[in-house]
Amino acid sequence: MVPAKNSFIPKRVTIVFLLVAFALFFLVSRLFLVQVVWGPSFKKQAEEYHTQNVIMQPERGSIYDRNHNELVTNVPAFSVYAEPNRIKDPAELSEKIAPVLGLKPVLVYQKLSNKEPFVWLTHNLEYSAADRLKKLNLHGIGLIQGDKRSYPQGSMAAHLLGFVGNDNQGLTGLEKSYDSYLRGKPGSSKVENDALGQPVPHVQTNVNPSSPGANLILTIDQTIQFFVERELDNLAAYYKPARVAIIVMDPASGQILAMGNRPTFNPGNWSKEPQSVWEGDTAVLYNYEPGSTFKMFIAAAALEEGVVSPGERFYDPGSLVVKGRRIYCWERKGHGSQSFTEAVGNSCNVVLMQVGQRLGKENLYKYLKGFGFGARTGIDLPGEESGVIRDKKEATELDLATMSIGQSIAVTPIQLITGACAIANGGKLMKPYLVKALEDDQGKVIKEFKPQVVRSIISGETARMLSSMMEKVVLEGTGTKAQVEGYRIAGKTGTAQVPGPKGYEEGKYIASFVGYGPLDNPRVAVLVLVDEPKGDQYYGGEIAAPAFQSVMRDTLVYLGIPQENSNDRKGQKELPEPGSVSSHVTVPNVIGFPAGQASQLIKERGLVCRASAPQGVISGQNPGGGSNLVKGSLVTLKVTPFDLSKPPAKITVPDLKGLTLKKAAVLLEELGLKLKAGGSGLALYQNPQAGTGVKPDSVVKVYFSPNK
Repeated sequence: MVPAKNSFIPKRVTIVFLLVAFALFFLVSRLFLVQVVWGPSFKKQAEEYHTQNVIMQPERGSIYDRNHNELVTNVPAFSVYAEPNRIKDPAELSEKIAPVLGLKPVLVYQKLSNKEPFVWLTHNLEYSAADRLKKLNLHGIGLIQGDKRSYPQGSMAAHLLGFVGNDNQGLTGLEKSYDSYLRGKPGSSKVENDALGQPVPHVQTNVNPSSPGANLILTIDQTIQFFVERELDNLAAYYKPARVAIIVMDPASGQILAMGNRPTFNPGNWSKEPQSVWEGDTAVLYNYEPGSTFKMFIAAAALEEGVVSPGERFYDPGSLVVKGRRIYCWERKGHGSQSFTEAVGNSCNVVLMQVGQRLGKENLYKYLKGFGFGARTGIDLPGEESGVIRDKKEATELDLATMSIGQSIAVTPIQLITGACAIANGGKLMKPYLVKALEDDQGKVIKEFKPQVVRSIISGETARMLSSMMEKVVLEGTGTKAQVEGYRIAGKTGTAQVPGPKGYEEGKYIASFVGYGPLDNPRVAVLVLVDEPKGDQYYGGEIAAPAFQSVMRDTLVYLGIPQENSNDRKGQKELPEPGSVSSHVTVPNVIGFPAGQASQLIKERGLVCRASAPQGVISGQNPGGGSNLVKGSLVTLKVTPFDLSKPPAKITVPDLKGLTLKKAAVLLEELGLKLKAGGSGLALYQNPQAGTGVKPDSVVKVYFSPNK
């Protein structure tokens, strides 16, 4: 009996041992699976629960003018996100944070009720609002510091600069064209959360740092851009047109020195403006019939082909019949006998139609395409239009006649001034461009953009011949209000009717002027276009030419281009010095002066002044400038709100401290002074100091600093 019992015990031990061994093997196997096989997966799940990968948005590149004045920059802002699966009561939380975010509670609730693990609530939250949100210490709500775009000069060059969306992606203008350079490369970081889902302080690991975007250095000059903005405001206020555009271009290089439109908008608040406003870049998107400004290109083609000479005589009876249709000259009575040079100066339709017929279809289309019409210029702005030219196969003799006077063809403003620059520079079509260089965040140039010659169109001799003819347009013809004292200017007026579904619209016109100077070495070309001005005046020589004169005058002086001897110019006379005649004084020419400055200047000459209004600018005076009067005589002044200002004899420098660049520039311009600005923000200091007496056209250096 005993041996049987002893044999049973080892069997039970063996079974227990096997069971324990199996259990240990199972546990070890399970541990192996958990630690080795499944370990990385479990670790990843734990990290995903306690950590969050956050995309680190790069700092977007800034935009500067050619002198490194800041036009677009970045300011601190915050993006707010939510993790809906960690929010217990979306309704209560949405009511609490909606006022801080500036959103409607229902919109916030919809996002907080989302089943997604991560949703953005808003972007570009100001620092003060972000600070309030942080202090609420809310579960499932987080902030990421970043930046948003800032436009220190407000609406200046708005269409050109463009704007960005909530994700900091360029949507229009240069912001869009150069988005790939400006936006930089995003990075990423890991944020560790505690049991409540809140970020653990000081536990943030940069896995991949972001790289800032490149800075754009433009061809634009901020000061010249201001001259343009000033005239745009004046034209828009006085004539209330549908749209206005002004472009300033360097004929030799194709660089755009300034470009602007009206209506305009503030890129920092673009969403508050109608889409038609911020999409309406008239300078590059607007197709219009150019009217008489187009005649310069017909004249260039005819002179180059030798089908006409400057002195050849023509007779204009007032109209010309082409294919049974009578087409009138703007001067219905006709200009009579005139040379081709005089016909260009008179903007004679009849003569230009005859010259167009001489050219013929092949040559006409050759030069239309040569000057770039019917094709995009390639300017570095999005959405450029190409204009409209009738297919050559379908063009009739009537089409050739009307195209020769700027009808039956549509161009864009940028096309027109680019073509005009080809005449100004001696016959080469240049590609217009807005960006000179790209710089990294350390100021190192990483890419430069050089002038590009598209093609040669006419000879230098033809260009000089035509420029001389166009100078007479300014001196004696329809463009006399574009004259710039001290400089030889060539230009052409344009007054075009606006086409509609049933022909030309009654009472709707496009007034324009394009020109360049100084004639011996053109440095600046300017185009002014005013679409559908209101009121009795609608001729390009009456509306656009004075604005051209103002922009051209200030730009040439600002660039330091020396004036020519006025005695050598036709139609220019120097006024005798005051006091040169005993007991008599010379009446100063105060046309275009601010009313207060004009009255003061006249009184300083010992004359009595009577103005029709205390504020505005002088549009007429009696007796006129240059008259010799006995001291104490009366001078009457007609005052209107249109700004054609010229500097008085002596100017006291005003106190500019605390003013924005635009306000400082307006004040100085009204006084006849020029601004040389540095920095951005508000005026901090100036030289000369306030109260200093300076000569007209003196430069006041002002340094601007961000408001802190």
